[in-house]
Amino acid sequence: MKKILVDAHTHTIASGHAYSSLQEMVQAAADKGLQVLGVTEHGPSVPGTCPLLYFKNMFVVPRQMYGIRLLMGCEINILDTNGSLDLDEEYIGRLDLVIAGIHSAWYKGGTKEENTQGMINVIRHPKIHIISHPGDGSAELDFEKLVLAAKEAHTLLEINNHSLAPQRKKSVAKDNNLEILRLCKKYDVPTILGSDAHISFQIADYERLYPLLEETDFPDELIMNYWPDKFFDYLGI
Repeated sequence: MKKILVDAHTHTIASGHAYSSLQEMVQAAADKGLQVLGVTEHGPSVPGTCPLLYFKNMFVVPRQMYGIRLLMGCEINILDTNGSLDLDEEYIGRLDLVIAGIHSAWYKGGTKEENTQGMINVIRHPKIHIISHPGDGSAELDFEKLVLAAKEAHTLLEINNHSLAPQRKKSVAKDNNLEILRLCKKYDVPTILGSDAHISFQIADYERLYPLLEETDFPDELIMNYWPDKFFDYLGI
């Protein structure tokens, strides 16, 4: 197993239900030997998250801190089967890193086919870099179609550690993520492990995912957390 150098999906106290400051998160990333940290606060549908002005004012934040390359972004909510997003293009254009995902509380879903097409629409959005936790069961999805769309669009499908926490009660998350990994391996599609850290101690914590990588014999070359240069080149950041 190679060394984790990138954690692209984390949250600070600005998201409203996380517990560490921005500087605490970056310092923890430095202490763990990372090179790149993505701070991706929740989109505006989530109660208590940061106001829109937060995203407009991100230019004040240094992008190099404690030896870490910092990416300031957002985890945007996918709202419906059309792939509507809860953050306007004006704000999306200000972000270093753009994640989008389905959270069941703010998603108006449909059939498996409708859900899949909506997510494919988001995957094809030119400014979306990562789809967060597609395997957590928040919507029924055709993962083969998503993997093929992600390959074409150079969008990363995340394998999310937080989804596998027992407290989340995501009963299908393990099997879904195993399926995504097998499909990514089959079609030679890169993926990214997501800590979804809501406190500094969770940064680069993928302990629930390593057994899945072992079970699928997933190649290191397709895990973008190990390869910062590949990560930036693949996403065009």
